[in-house]
Amino acid sequence: MKRIFGLILAGMVLLSACGPKGEGVQAEGYWMRSGLKDGNSAAYMMLTNFTDQDVALIGVSSDVATAVEIHLSSMGADGTMQMAQQESVAIPAGEALELKPGSYHVMFVGLTKDLNVGDEVTLTLHFEGYQDVTLTVPVQDAAEMGGSGMDGMQGMP
Repeated sequence: MKRIFGLILAGMVLLSACGPKGEGVQAEGYWMRSGLKDGNSAAYMMLTNFTDQDVALIGVSSDVATAVEIHLSSMGADGTMQMAQQESVAIPAGEALELKPGSYHVMFVGLTKDLNVGDEVTLTLHFEGYQDVTLTVPVQDAAEMGGSGMDGMQGMP
């Protein structure tokens, strides 16, 4: 009987180790581009929804820009990169959303100050179906992060 109980307990421990490694909605690998006052910048990260409910990223706020928006860059039918503001982006339960150059990203429009490599920016992610998440995001060189520096668009992050 002790042996059966021991096997059941060991199985439970092994199964629990295979489950999700986080809780709630988590951001990882976040960084943002440098930028000049009155210009634009962008932030990138991996958002993982460890909850059992679908959530949606519905907004972002920060005091370093006059507007902070969720954008999607994509290739247009004419072969040029286009960028469109998104009202929300779904993150299904147990899945992740990557915000990266050339895809979804957080757009900072009208920077209120220069953002230099090494600076840090506070931003708050607003979700439907989950509480706000506040991050301290490092400003990094896009080329060092594997980005082209411009998401494939001249003059736009």
